[in-house]
Amino acid sequence: MADPSRRTPGSPDSRPEFVSLTLDRRRFLLLLGGAAAYASLPPALARAARHAARAAPQPWTLPDALPAGPIESARALIGAAILAPSYWNSQPWRFEVDAAEMRLTLDHARTMPACDPDQRFTQMSLGAALENLLVAARAWGQRPSVQYLPWGAPALPGAPLVAARITWEPGEQRRDRALFLALGARRSNPRHYDGRAITMQDRAQLLAQVPEELNLHWLDDRAEIRRVALLVHDATLARSRDAVGQGERFRWLRMSDGDARRTGDGITPERLGLAGPLGWLAAHALRPGGHAFAWGVGSVAHEAADAVRSSGALALLSAPRRQDPTFLMAGQAYERLALKATTLGLAQQPLSAPVESEPHRAMLAKRFGAAGEDPLLLVRLGHAHAPDPMPRRAVALVSTYRAS
Repeated sequence: MADPSRRTPGSPDSRPEFVSLTLDRRRFLLLLGGAAAYASLPPALARAARHAARAAPQPWTLPDALPAGPIESARALIGAAILAPSYWNSQPWRFEVDAAEMRLTLDHARTMPACDPDQRFTQMSLGAALENLLVAARAWGQRPSVQYLPWGAPALPGAPLVAARITWEPGEQRRDRALFLALGARRSNPRHYDGRAITMQDRAQLLAQVPEELNLHWLDDRAEIRRVALLVHDATLARSRDAVGQGERFRWLRMSDGDARRTGDGITPERLGLAGPLGWLAAHALRPGGHAFAWGVGSVAHEAADAVRSSGALALLSAPRRQDPTFLMAGQAYERLALKATTLGLAQQPLSAPVESEPHRAMLAKRFGAAGEDPLLLVRLGHAHAPDPMPRRAVALVSTYRAS
């Protein structure tokens, strides 16, 4: 639930030029494979893109004070919540406002059951949105209260899930102001990092964001980072063997920034490390059954491993034992870590591929000395220029209100 910084779009060196290219056999085959993949796209996908819902994306800015009035206050809190990251930017949340309380619920139409059968990444996405809401409430001088899973954990897949019930009232002082200022600046950064290590002081502040119920394991040895990079490469390739799961991922792939803005969700090829014309062709090749599918998946796996190798450190968020709200709490912990990293000027990116299957989870836990624990999320950390934000659907599209 990487794009090298040296190729940042819009840099002075990115002006278009006319150059001569030698079309060797390798380039010819890559272009031919990508063109074949594009030509084989079914007409239904093109129609779906043309008729995708159009709405202005949510701004990545927040007011300095909580607006007056219960509805306006709730809208502002939801506006902070939906700036959270989510698995493949699917944004699987809905907010129900009922007088003096709010319920954070799961939007099942935005889940990925084949890729995320136990809903760990989906619930972590909800937990990240919850943490954003709480940070904003405290920064606006409110005292929020949370009840996890107020109606219990659903027994069956697809059953309604109310992740949290939230209430708030005026508090005595503003808190979490530094994290609040990071809400609009936080990015999941897929670029190559410059390899610089994370200082001990920064590491301590990041570790402090994780509650006692969870563990954060740290890895900054270069040889060990390279070994984890190989694991990420293999896990990325392995998950592509599930055609249904790969189809779910392809559903959330937007082929351009314009497509992402029109739908307000999903990720672009650059977020998979597929920059430039060949990257665009490789992204099209990710559709299961395409002629160049193996090439497209191999490109993603190669870029993911290169990105991990460039990291200054890796962190593994894990649970010693699982309880019903563990995934929600993990999402909150990750979001606090990401916000703190933003305040420290650090780049970060969560990686889901090595956590999506039980065999790779076990290997990942062993690499971090966390055998017997449940790995929840792998996070790479380092230094790099921040990318532009990915779009978010507007508050009006994810919320309902009922006055008592």
